[in-house]
Amino acid sequence: MPTEFRKQQVADHLEKLQRSEAVFVCEYRGLTVAQMTQIRAKVREAGGEMKVSRNTLMTIALTEAGLPVPESLMTGPNIFSFAYENAPAVAKALNDFTKEKGNEKLVIKGGVLGQSILDKASVTALADLPPREVLLAQVVGTIAAPLRGLVTVLSGPSRGLVTCLNQIKEKKEAA
Repeated sequence: MPTEFRKQQVADHLEKLQRSEAVFVCEYRGLTVAQMTQIRAKVREAGGEMKVSRNTLMTIALTEAGLPVPESLMTGPNIFSFAYENAPAVAKALNDFTKEKGNEKLVIKGGVLGQSILDKASVTALADLPPREVLLAQVVGTIAAPLRGLVTVLSGPSRGLVTCLNQIKEKKEAA
């Protein structure tokens, strides 16, 4: 029989899952309190939140939210990172933290992005994406390139005419 406290935890997780774009699963065994505080702050800056929870309670919440349950990730002491606004930024914060000296004990196991289960390599690839602003600039540049080419082609004949008239003018002035 589940206790009221556990029911409340599942409801809290369910609410967080419904607000988030992605959930990343990490093992935190061996981290100090200072390191935990540091990674929580970095994830919060990136637009996410970290929560330590029992794997069974998170499994129930994922099932109730209609999301896939990554059974292979639900072993050991896990901390769950909810990405509310920008999933790549949260993944980058986690990935960068694990690369720092002394923080190797935080192990990224994988996660859930939409209806997809991510492994560690996928989370790392997501973390390596450029920031949102850079991606938007690349899209705008790609859209503008054909227009720029069209303007160059259309201005070619008039530019050639002006060059030709200028050369005729120079020849007449020289004569």
